[in-house]
Amino acid sequence: MRLLLDRLATRTAPALLTALGVMFIAAGLLHYTEPVEALPQPTATGAAILPTPSATGELTPSPSGSDLLSPSPTGIPADRVATRVVVPAIGIDLAVAKQPDPSYPACNIAMYLETPGLGQPGQGRATYLYAHARTGMFLPLLEASKVNDGAKMIGMIVQVYTSDDQLFLYEITEVRRHQTSLQDALDATTEQLWLQTSEGPRAPPGVVSPKLQVIAMPFSQGPADHADAHPAVKPVACG
Repeated sequence: MRLLLDRLATRTAPALLTALGVMFIAAGLLHYTEPVEALPQPTATGAAILPTPSATGELTPSPSGSDLLSPSPTGIPADRVATRVVVPAIGIDLAVAKQPDPSYPACNIAMYLETPGLGQPGQGRATYLYAHARTGMFLPLLEASKVNDGAKMIGMIVQVYTSDDQLFLYEITEVRRHQTSLQDALDATTEQLWLQTSEGPRAPPGVVSPKLQVIAMPFSQGPADHADAHPAVKPVACG
């Protein structure tokens, strides 16, 4: 890990240095009072669209595809999952888990999307993490995206810890606003990280609400301290 940090310290891009050295931003940014929508989900034809409301007005959750995922590359634990995501430059530090309530995404954590075509860090596909645009969650991504289309996030480092005590570093390369599809993530054939959050309060039933997607490419991988890779997971129901 010392070698890894030394490599990062020699990078000339100011954004990378800032990402590793800046103090966390204090809470108190814009806070939505209504929870954001559930994640987009692929249809039976493979097209990825936003979920549709159920008869009760709630949004349909993404189906689990754990039994349909492709095998992990040789040497990678098949049960590896993301456990923590950190974007130091904008104060994000969240435990990551599978969505605990299938009916609606939880608050206080980030979640990974488990569906055919997506994977976990190191599997050579897109890892897709999502969280609500609320204080203490992915709200800093949304706030940063509103300034010059998120240009300041380009070059920031995203740290993703995994259940087998590994630390993956990714560099943000693209910010996509107002998105209604995750098809590009599903089609990815190389290692990538996608972060998603909502761009507004919950939309009325039947209305498709766009999402913010932040894309990052792999930079390096190394061992992580067990405690760092296993933060307390304390999801709460969004109120």
